[in-house]
Amino acid sequence: MAARSASSSGYGGPLVDGEDRDYGRRRIERETPAAGCPVSRAADGSWQVRGYDAARTVLRSTTTVQAGLGVETVENLPSRIRRPVLYRDGPEHREHRRQTARFFTPRRVDQHYRDVMGRATRTQLDQLAATGRAALSDLAFNVAIDVACAVIGLTESRPGIKQRLERFFPEEFGTPGLRSLHGIYWMVRQNTNWLRVHLGDVRPAVRARRHSRRDDLISHLLDEGCSTTEILGECLTFAAAGMVTTREFISAAAWHLFSDAELLTHYQAADEPGRIAVLHEILRLDPVIGRLSRRTTGPLDLPGNGDETLTVPTGERIDILLDHTNLDERTVGARPQRIRPGRAMGEGVGPPGLSFGDGPHKCPGMHIALLETDIFLSGLFALPGLRMATPPTISFIDGIGSYELRHCLVEVDTAP
Repeated sequence: MAARSASSSGYGGPLVDGEDRDYGRRRIERETPAAGCPVSRAADGSWQVRGYDAARTVLRSTTTVQAGLGVETVENLPSRIRRPVLYRDGPEHREHRRQTARFFTPRRVDQHYRDVMGRATRTQLDQLAATGRAALSDLAFNVAIDVACAVIGLTESRPGIKQRLERFFPEEFGTPGLRSLHGIYWMVRQNTNWLRVHLGDVRPAVRARRHSRRDDLISHLLDEGCSTTEILGECLTFAAAGMVTTREFISAAAWHLFSDAELLTHYQAADEPGRIAVLHEILRLDPVIGRLSRRTTGPLDLPGNGDETLTVPTGERIDILLDHTNLDERTVGARPQRIRPGRAMGEGVGPPGLSFGDGPHKCPGMHIALLETDIFLSGLFALPGLRMATPPTISFIDGIGSYELRHCLVEVDTAP
């Protein structure tokens, strides 16, 4: 489908005099239970949260800790190895987040990373313009790698970082173990991929920063006394958050714009804050991570229907279904299944809903992901003759309800 220019007529366009306008619907449907009570008990004994207020209570609670995301594997590491920040809770986690917050502020993102985003985008779009055809996920991943590496400090990598990361974050995951050939294969593969990233990316960066510190995350971790192994764990955690999820969001947002000419018209006519508002709504409807999980360390009271309160006992798993919480009409307003840039949200509710999480583990890279996506998409949709040759295929990572969009080919007119 060819991209429609900003001058095209139609229903879309900037908001005028406070008028709300609705655009497209969700494009990625997950296999989650039908909407029902804000909090319910699943057949496996876990608690499922669909209501926004209940979900935010869980995420902000001091009586819950991380569950899922491989935390069980991390808990088996030797006690002398410091866990990546994603897997820590309590005062230690809060102090780490406080010390690293400066790397992710809106001002720093604008002053330090905007140029990186622009250069990375130009490199990819120049290649697309030269060849006339490319996989959207590859373009997005290459941009995301360059930006995340600048933030983390992986700037001395040997050639092949994209291939190393693709092997480390495959489209399908197996379960490592010693009881089957399949488990042994995945255990060897996992350890081999750790080693490749360590030797090709992390060790060269650490060596350079041991000699001379820089203003990046790896230098901060060295100042904290982290070992190279601990820095490797942190780098891979941030790589998953800053590279993999951003690739998927760029692909999802582009798919929305390709598929909805009126939304594209609105996006192209808007200024940067207006374009970010469109991206907020796309992410609210189609969060990359569809499920966040926590485990209670004490009784936790959650709001139910009306004045009802439900108490989740200690030691219980709670799954927050973000594709439901972000459609809670009591919080996000009327017609929650439609894209409405700048929609009026409930008090204290961010525009993307809970797509970046909330509480102590809220994703710190929100401003990076949104600006990076906007810079790339603004450049992409300005290319002459841009069109989507084939739509993406959708697959899911069950543990976190995350989608992967692949095989979307984009084409442009090439110079004669």
